[in-house]
Amino acid sequence: MQQELRFATFNVCNLALPGMTFYADQPPYSEAEYEAKIMWIAQQLDRLDADVIGLQEIFAQTAVKDVLARTQRYRDAHHVGIDPDPQADKLTPSVALISRLPVAPGAGVVTDLPDNLSIDIPGVNQPMRRFTRPVLHAQIEVSSALSIDVYVCHLKSKLPDFRHDKDIALPDLAGMAMLRSLIRRGTDALGLRYLLARQLRTTRRPIVVMGDFNDVADAISTRMVMGLGRYDAADEERIDDRLFESYRIQSHRDPLRDVGYTHIHDGSYETIDHILVSAAFNPELPGAIGEVLDVRYLNDHMLFKQPQATDHGIVLVRVGLYDNDVSDLPLA
Repeated sequence: MQQELRFATFNVCNLALPGMTFYADQPPYSEAEYEAKIMWIAQQLDRLDADVIGLQEIFAQTAVKDVLARTQRYRDAHHVGIDPDPQADKLTPSVALISRLPVAPGAGVVTDLPDNLSIDIPGVNQPMRRFTRPVLHAQIEVSSALSIDVYVCHLKSKLPDFRHDKDIALPDLAGMAMLRSLIRRGTDALGLRYLLARQLRTTRRPIVVMGDFNDVADAISTRMVMGLGRYDAADEERIDDRLFESYRIQSHRDPLRDVGYTHIHDGSYETIDHILVSAAFNPELPGAIGEVLDVRYLNDHMLFKQPQATDHGIVLVRVGLYDNDVSDLPLA
């Protein structure tokens, strides 16, 4: 069995086909601009050399296939994802997954919030019943004895959600618009937590969640996804169904060279792209089958601001697997 796994999350920034209008205030890519963008992304993928990669801001899955065709390491990789809904009121980017390891049947996206979750948002006629962007779920088969559930997410941004016709009498339009975005991001986080909790109740497979959380690790929305653990009254035991921010539990962290960030806004350097892991990769907890060795941030491109580059840093996590027997971890 492979003894090291590499996971990466990569917000590619508006990957759309040439001539495709993805935002009203941004012109479509020309053929030359598109070629430059997919070549740049392909170079970053080869540089990462990760086993499993989650992508965000995908407006066309065909463009992902074009990227893979230009790589050296991923031409035969598995690709999972769906295009945005063309019938939606507003075109919203989707996510995708690339894996060099086998992907079990049934991989796909979740668009509706689970467990009939429904949240009212001020000034919006209908309650929120769907994720802002679909959550992708795939089961990665590491070996005949071990598979890992991988989730790729992109939570609602901090961009204010203006509804001027509803807010005309308010003294602060921006405040209400920001509140809507906060509620939507929180609802995305809660819906994702419901999915993870259901998974953790039904299987002991390890979990990796990666994506653009649009907030820092200490934010309430991010912590909602991670969870607090729970007490099983029936069995009278503590169930550790938390997830852990990989950066904080890595074995080889060097505080003297700590320059990790994935986003720059108004002069503030923040890490809003995260890779979370379940207790299976936290060596401080019983039953761990591996550990996060280190977390690397590829972010030099953010300083040069090339038009084809993304405005997000890329996160790469190396996970080491122990030699102990993992045959009791079921594939299904």
